[in-house]
Amino acid sequence: MKGLVIKNTGSWYTVKTDDGKIVESKIKGNFRLKGIRSTNPVAVGDRVGIIRNQEGTAFIDSIEERRNYIIRKSQNLSKQSHIIAANVDQAFLIVTIDHPQTSTTFIDRFLASAEAYSVPVILVFNKSDLLDSDEKRYQKMMMTLYDTVGYKCIAVSAEKGDGVDELLPLLKGKTTVLSGNSGVGKSTLINRILPEVNLRTAEISDSHNTGMHTTTFSEMLELPEDGYIIDTPGIKGFGTFNMEPEEITSYFKEIFRFSKDCRFGNCTHTHEPGCAVLKALENHFIAPSRYQSYLSMLDDKDENKYREAY
Repeated sequence: MKGLVIKNTGSWYTVKTDDGKIVESKIKGNFRLKGIRSTNPVAVGDRVGIIRNQEGTAFIDSIEERRNYIIRKSQNLSKQSHIIAANVDQAFLIVTIDHPQTSTTFIDRFLASAEAYSVPVILVFNKSDLLDSDEKRYQKMMMTLYDTVGYKCIAVSAEKGDGVDELLPLLKGKTTVLSGNSGVGKSTLINRILPEVNLRTAEISDSHNTGMHTTTFSEMLELPEDGYIIDTPGIKGFGTFNMEPEEITSYFKEIFRFSKDCRFGNCTHTHEPGCAVLKALENHFIAPSRYQSYLSMLDDKDENKYREAY
């Protein structure tokens, strides 16, 4: 029996079979021994095979090859990863200028990881209605920066519904994973798009201006006009996984463009003479925040660094 994993609650996986049945499944015992170094060897969005034992319990015993996935380093286990979602057409990264503030480092790490695994990303700037004039200027500057790099940016207020209509055509017929820090309004946005789902939301912590987790597991939600939204738990940091330093340049679109003109083919863009990237940075063709994110990812080989919140 074949099907699609539509929910993961930790030890149980909800599978929608090809004939439309919903089957609660576990992972077959030896499944973890196949070299999948992940805290969740099966992810929402996976196509899987399931079998039943004599007692009638369903077990996932195979995964079809993934088209792509979003992956990050596990927060507590340096040698393991966590797959956020598999087989997606695009990702909406929900970010907020304040209430809470999403760091540019977090954004850039997510974008680079998505580039590495061929997942297009749209940046959704939520809570635009809460911004004062200075914050609105900063949001406009941020949107201009990422638009110039090559990422579509949309400003919305999920609470009030402003700008949400612009998202709806982008969702149609596609599997879209929603990700972001805790408290940026993913659940509120989904409730606006799919009112019947009625996801739980929480207030932002006033003392730390940080979000509180309301989504505790990943789930695929079917859209009425074809397509899926994958709701995922909020994440604090985004540790990159299994990236070699020489690859990272290609995951920053603008740095990669300038790197082709470097004097040395193995240029790290940190100190070398004739580095076109450093020259572009000096001439303001590369944003300092993006370059700093690139440098921080070069440092990820430090085995202790993953423990920090990015």
